[in-house]
Amino acid sequence: MDILFPWLGALALGAILGFFGGVFGIGGGIIAIPILVLGYGMEQATAQGTALVMMVPNLVLAWWRYTRHNPTGLSGGTVAVAAVATLTTWGAAYLAHDLDPELLRLLFAGFLMVLGLGQWPARTENARPRLSARWMPLVGLAGGGSMGLLGIGGGLVATPFLTGLFGLGQRAAQSIALALVTPSAGAALWGYARHQSVDWPLGAALAAGGIVTVSAGVALAHTFSERALRRAFGIMLVATGAILIARAQ
Repeated sequence: MDILFPWLGALALGAILGFFGGVFGIGGGIIAIPILVLGYGMEQATAQGTALVMMVPNLVLAWWRYTRHNPTGLSGGTVAVAAVATLTTWGAAYLAHDLDPELLRLLFAGFLMVLGLGQWPARTENARPRLSARWMPLVGLAGGGSMGLLGIGGGLVATPFLTGLFGLGQRAAQSIALALVTPSAGAALWGYARHQSVDWPLGAALAAGGIVTVSAGVALAHTFSERALRRAFGIMLVATGAILIARAQ
């Protein structure tokens, strides 16, 4: 039983993260990584690589489910956002080695909380976008920078920018955010695998749990009104920021 417990725990954790990842259009690494470090005794780098094993298939499945409900397709804007995010992830990952990780996490936590509070004010239904679609690759710059510097948070950052600056609905924004994060996560996983910083069996257990529940999370997201989903996303951002601050104490 003691041998099975870590794997059963990983399946359950993957299922929970897959469900909420489906609801909010995120990968779930921001929760998985500290649990792998504290609960499974992993080094930080191995925890990040192992979480990516879960995130990549879950992100692909969630994106596919979202596009079935909101067929944004592989438009030029979506492809550009994903390409910029992937390139920025690689570049920011090199810079991350020269920066204080704790300071980065605190700044990122405060940034998430500000973004989360910004999801609460009511939006005018016919409000005009503040920026035209040609500026959308900047979202990839922000999301990819977060992924590269911290290994987390690409979708968390991208979605509020897409709704607030480009006037997208919450579900459409989450769909594009998934398209942004998925190739970045795949590139990051390849990098961690090259450095042998991945626990593949445990990551596979996390992924198996998540794959079962992602679709249910996406289905639940489409039962909410745009306003309710946006506010729930805001609560999640504030809670995530608070968790990051608590970890830094």
